[in-house]
Amino acid sequence: MSINSVSQVHGALHGLRVLDLSRVLGGPYCTQALADHGAQVIKLEPPDGDETRGWGPPFVGETASYYVGVNRNKQGIAVDLSRGEGRALLWQLLEGADVLVENFKPGTLARWGMDYERDLRPRFPRLIHCAISGFGADGPLGGLPGYDAAIQAMAGLMSVNGERDGPALRVGLPIVDMVTGLNALAGILLALAEREKSGLGQSVDIALYDCGVSLLHPHLPNYFGNGRTPQRSGNAHPNIAPYDSYATRTAPIFLAVGNDRQFAKLCAHLGVPELASDARFADNRSRCAHRPELKAALEARLEAHDCEPLARDLIQAGVPCGPVQTVDAVAAHPHTRHRGMIVEMNGYRGTGAPVKLSRTPPTYRTLPPALGADTRAVLDALGIDAHTQQRLFESGIVKEPEATEIVQN
Repeated sequence: MSINSVSQVHGALHGLRVLDLSRVLGGPYCTQALADHGAQVIKLEPPDGDETRGWGPPFVGETASYYVGVNRNKQGIAVDLSRGEGRALLWQLLEGADVLVENFKPGTLARWGMDYERDLRPRFPRLIHCAISGFGADGPLGGLPGYDAAIQAMAGLMSVNGERDGPALRVGLPIVDMVTGLNALAGILLALAEREKSGLGQSVDIALYDCGVSLLHPHLPNYFGNGRTPQRSGNAHPNIAPYDSYATRTAPIFLAVGNDRQFAKLCAHLGVPELASDARFADNRSRCAHRPELKAALEARLEAHDCEPLARDLIQAGVPCGPVQTVDAVAAHPHTRHRGMIVEMNGYRGTGAPVKLSRTPPTYRTLPPALGADTRAVLDALGIDAHTQQRLFESGIVKEPEATEIVQN
């Protein structure tokens, strides 16, 4: 299914104005989702830009693909908020804003005279302020910097990721940052819903550490239940069997069998229905207690099958499973396109929005902005005269892009 880059349908958040002061991933991932669903998002970057603009290769023009992946549908301005005149522009932008998203080190806004409780809330009582940080503002680790991989290590995610006899491993994508972005999105939407009743905004506190700990399911509940420290188990699920990768004649297949009915279907398809009634495998508790015997019995039958056709036949029969696909295969898969998960517009390619609303679907309107691409347009909208604008540009308070900085594919 092709994706229309521009739709006449207004998104669910049409009319919402968001100021995005965040950098790197968690905040931008959140604000791109807000923008995809119709919010006006103005991204304020320092004159040197969001550091992820340089996180390549690969690059799209002069901009790293990393940045391009989470910053579409935004207006971009470059402004030096460390200087008073830059902050004066931010104060002007706040006059019409619904949401402010930032991931500065805790205390930065307070030093600038923009603390939420002291300065922002009295002046803008309807404003929703979302602060994303590594560990929050207080507590034993309060105010310390946090990056995804370090939080994966500290929050216990690495301790349960990897082969049973191997070292702890980072999850192969920035899962803490991305879940932080999703939690920030949820927090903002919760605050917006509450504002409909109270008429008041509030501050949303999102810490990477909290989000990392929140991902420890089922490991933390298991620890609460039996007091044993969870260990790495490779691809095997600690609570379910068969829920693991299994060798076939060609490539491994991942079986995600969650109940006895699915297990019976698997056994019948493999021509060994008697396994489903074997006392060792009769229910999930028994299967978990006899994992080695179960894996040996299944792989003895799986070795006669090729992975791809077997996975296709099993899932059609109601057995959750799949081949282990590479990223290029996922991008080329017809279902990826059918679900609208590839966005293409004006040479841009990106990942589609996973939330589909029936009346107000997400829309893809503008490419990720070059650094300062919309600075003049935003200054014009604020009513700042040409002479003042020129002085701001000449003094380095604001910046507009050079020709080589334009994002293009």
